[in-house]
Amino acid sequence: MSSSKKLNRLVKSAAAASIALLALAGCAPGESAPTESAATDSKVLLLDYAYWNPLSLVIKDQGWLEEELAADGYTVEWVLSAGSSKAIENLNAEAINIGSSAGAAALSARANGVALTTVGVFSQPNWASIVVGKDSDISSVLELKGKKIAAASGTDPYFHLLQALNEVGLSAADVEIVNLIHADGQKALESGDVDAWAGLDPLTATSEKSAGSKIIYNNPAFASWGVLSATDKFLAEKPELVEVVLKQYEKARQWILDNQNGAVAILARDAQLDEDVASTVLLERTNIDVSIVPGATQLAVWTTISKVLVAEGAIKSQAAADEALATILDDSIAKKLGN
Repeated sequence: MSSSKKLNRLVKSAAAASIALLALAGCAPGESAPTESAATDSKVLLLDYAYWNPLSLVIKDQGWLEEELAADGYTVEWVLSAGSSKAIENLNAEAINIGSSAGAAALSARANGVALTTVGVFSQPNWASIVVGKDSDISSVLELKGKKIAAASGTDPYFHLLQALNEVGLSAADVEIVNLIHADGQKALESGDVDAWAGLDPLTATSEKSAGSKIIYNNPAFASWGVLSATDKFLAEKPELVEVVLKQYEKARQWILDNQNGAVAILARDAQLDEDVASTVLLERTNIDVSIVPGATQLAVWTTISKVLVAEGAIKSQAAADEALATILDDSIAKKLGN
């Protein structure tokens, strides 16, 4: 099969997955889909977990939420987010009550009409990179001009790519961006169907080890933080449950700091990674020792990113971006936790 035919197949597969995702109220293939009754049951907490959100994996593994909420008759249903865009789609569809995403994805969603509010911070990640194949001659962002790049639209690696291009005087119009979910982007790079990939850990670290892929650019300053957002409806109706969730996130944060080997083992098991890869992702590329309270630090990064997103059409207007920046944060519950 030719390279172009294989890439077309991947693109069609991604498009089909997106259609199925919308049809299933925002749950992509490979993600856990909440039952219809769960989505409307006031005694079910719908929460996401993600391999790039190690705190969520610990909370899920330890069963703390289930234990705390059982006395009040609540059950917890966990939904896998394969990327920020999936988490946002699930929030928009009210298929989850609280979801984890890159901050830029949450900002872009709110600016474009999604009724969500960011209530907490789970990490300061260095999770996005621009990656090329092991035999590639490309060694700089400038050399990407005219090249084909896989990127999952609406995710931090996508935003990282746009900022990296902008930094050297290029834009999305100067390259060919192929919209593929993270796992398919990795496959496209390793099979030679694209010239580069806007990669996300832990897939990037896996590709480095298993396929010899090379990171040609990484800028931690471009990362937009890992944040927790609730639907506006859930935040208004169940603020006490938001507080319970944030308390468990703080518990997981401390647990990981005190049990690094255990946290690495959980990540390796759940994401099906080699432990050395999991260790690199969690201990070298993810800073979880941060305040859960969202505020000026995050807004400063998002303000810079918003200008790029408006210029590229990812946010409909600067006025919409400014309105989102002014309204997206609610730090009142996180501040109760004293951090």
